[in-house]
Amino acid sequence: MLRVVSWNINGIRSPLQGMVYQEPSNCAPMAMGRILNELDADIVCLQETKVTRDVLTEPLAIVEGYNSYFSFSRNRSGYSGVATFCKDSATPMAAEEGLSGLLATQNGDVGCYGNMDAFTQEELRALDSEGRALLTQHKIRTWEGKEKILTLVNVYCPHADPGKPERLAFKMRFYHLLQIRAEALLAAGRYYRIGQQGFLKLGLGIQPSVKLHRKGHVIILGDLNTAHRPIDHWNAATLECFEEDPGRKWMDRLLSNLSCQADSHIGSFVDTYRCFQPEQEGAFTCWSVVSGARHLNYGSRIDYVLGDRTLVRDTFQASFLLPEVMGSDHCPVGAVLNVSCVPAKQCPSLCTRFLPEFAGTQLKIFPFLVHLKQSPMLEKSTVQPSNQTRVQTRPNKACIRSTRPRPSQVGSSRGQKNLTSYFRHSSSCPQVSPDLELPSLPLMGALITPKTSEETVAKVVEEQARVSGAKDEKEIRTLFWKSVLSGPLPTPLCGGHREPCVMRTVKKPGPNLGRRFYVCARPQGPPSDPLSRCNFFLWDRPS
Repeated sequence: MLRVVSWNINGIRSPLQGMVYQEPSNCAPMAMGRILNELDADIVCLQETKVTRDVLTEPLAIVEGYNSYFSFSRNRSGYSGVATFCKDSATPMAAEEGLSGLLATQNGDVGCYGNMDAFTQEELRALDSEGRALLTQHKIRTWEGKEKILTLVNVYCPHADPGKPERLAFKMRFYHLLQIRAEALLAAGRYYRIGQQGFLKLGLGIQPSVKLHRKGHVIILGDLNTAHRPIDHWNAATLECFEEDPGRKWMDRLLSNLSCQADSHIGSFVDTYRCFQPEQEGAFTCWSVVSGARHLNYGSRIDYVLGDRTLVRDTFQASFLLPEVMGSDHCPVGAVLNVSCVPAKQCPSLCTRFLPEFAGTQLKIFPFLVHLKQSPMLEKSTVQPSNQTRVQTRPNKACIRSTRPRPSQVGSSRGQKNLTSYFRHSSSCPQVSPDLELPSLPLMGALITPKTSEETVAKVVEEQARVSGAKDEKEIRTLFWKSVLSGPLPTPLCGGHREPCVMRTVKKPGPNLGRRFYVCARPQGPPSDPLSRCNFFLWDRPS
């Protein structure tokens, strides 16, 4: 059996702290290995790794028992990216980054790109620059003993931001490129001549006496960022023009039902989960973290395992979701095939263990230097000076040092100044006369003499009255500032449950960007569910 799993991990370093089994932060190698072991798959495809090559560490890239392949974003750090981890028993025979072939190294690539005349070179480069696709090609053996070729396309499709229409166009162009490449791989692997190591395309004058077999299969798995049917979205009934979404129309052209005839639908691939669970409701793979929608299963299904019709019909045994696995806003999805994997003898060149920083070979500085040929005149000028020349240069240096003025020879105007020279009397302050006598403080004994007893009592009473007045004034000031600086207002209660609300901040560009507001603290869910969030809303401060 071959088990494949796909998971939008939302940062390859974040699940190390959020999985069900908590790992210490200093045990990254063990934690990554336990994630792979917990998924229990021969091939694990990860999306949204959010790492670039400069920050990828060896504990995340090199895991014992696995060989890994990464595709990085070339425009932004901490953005996008996909990775594929294969057990050593499922080592691929080829691996390639990107869909267009512009990132291919011509050494262990998958090939079969199809007709891409509808794209410019700049557009293809832009579509592959975000690290959204990674292909691995494996040799599999069916239960009948036949060997076939299986190509896995690990994809993280773009998200269409409603406020950025250019991203919708980018998403649709990526969809188009993905379909061209997948169908080209499927067409190139449709027929294979016995005993020949290579593919034969249709229409090349193949001899009719040669027996042909269908040898190539394709699986597209990953985050497609589109909920295909209303059953795959929690709020499809309230969304306007749900069926008219361009992404859903594209999926209609890509997919077909296994029960349909092969010629009745143009779709070459099958949604494997709906093939096994056609009417399962609440089968979601993505939830909003901010609203806590996962507690009430208020999400959508945008992660898929798509297989070509023949492969699904002949080899697929199950297709499943793993909503119990935490650590991301997505849950893993996967499938089980009734085939065994034939590992390649050597990993493709794209494998991370061949990267210089992980290969264990020390880099020398000599490959980065270029030999410069010097002219004969330059070589003569670089000859070391004679003893006489060195003798002549030493007195010159001594003379130069001797002509440098010493601190003792410098005049007093340039010498070190005293600290008192930086202080002077201010002309605005009156000078105190030396003949002026300062008033002396009375002694304690003078306060209790009989001559001054009445005056002393009067002064004491006056002082007490002044102190009491000062206390009253201080209390008044304290009360005033307490009323002004009373601190934040108490958290309001929501209208539906009379429970304390939570404060949120507007992050969407617009006139309310940065403003704070209060909403119900309960998780988001269906309006009919009494445990879900109510519609309470209150601005923190009026605009």
